Amino acid sequence: MTQTPQIPSTEPELAGVRNFRDLGGLPAADGRRVRPGVLFRSGHLAHATEADARFLDSLGLHTVFDFRNAADIALEGEDVTLTGVRNVNIPLTDPADGTEFWRMVRDGDLDLLRSILSEGRAAGRMSDTYREIITTRTADHSRVLHALAEDSVPALMHCAAGKDRAGLSIAVTLLALGASRETIEADYLESNAPHRRYRVRRGEGAPGGTSPEVMELLSPLFEARAEYLAAAFTAIEETWGTTERYLAEGLGLTAGTRERLRERLLTD
Repeated sequence: MTQTPQIPSTEPELAGVRNFRDLGGLPAADGRRVRPGVLFRSGHLAHATEADARFLDSLGLHTVFDFRNAADIALEGEDVTLTGVRNVNIPLTDPADGTEFWRMVRDGDLDLLRSILSEGRAAGRMSDTYREIITTRTADHSRVLHALAEDSVPALMHCAAGKDRAGLSIAVTLLALGASRETIEADYLESNAPHRRYRVRRGEGAPGGTSPEVMELLSPLFEARAEYLAAAFTAIEETWGTTERYLAEGLGLTAGTRERLRERLLTD
């Protein structure tokens, strides 16, 4: 039986930033581990308090990768300004993409939610989008990895909730660092902890409000599920055959780039 890898548990209490964590300590290639203080992940930074911003400033971040799209930013706001940080916006496909879809999530009545999300349709949408991100956003993931290998650490990756687009980008980074799929999945599922989860927003007066049935229908959109990540791994296998071919041919990572990436992000 495969043992679940130990996930580092120490983390700060941030008031306005959900799902923040340091990937330091995660096991990677050749018995090495991710170096503490060089790779972070979180939800968006738009609601960071002054104290949150001071903490984030203390990390000495070089780059913040924001994978939100224009609709996300219009809904939540721009990230807070951090001292001396390069902000790189790379909009990735949202599993619940589209203004109309999010309007339905916020304001749709029960019949509409049932028609779009029930009987596995919400989970299917999520799995399909994970596959799509892996197979169609290779240039974006390549850009992130090459930046990390050159000059972009310490780095923080985030999207809106910090679980899907950021989760996949972190997963791809960990693959390039030689982490096992078990390690990647264990970190990915940490996004389900109650204090990390994105707060579901329903409009005032939305039919059904946040009733148990409404929340059950919406839950696949706001949960990290092993089946979603498995869909991404399956897409790699179906498209490239192996992880090595995905990294080399799909993402264009040379042996030299991977070595620089590991030098920057791993420790013995």
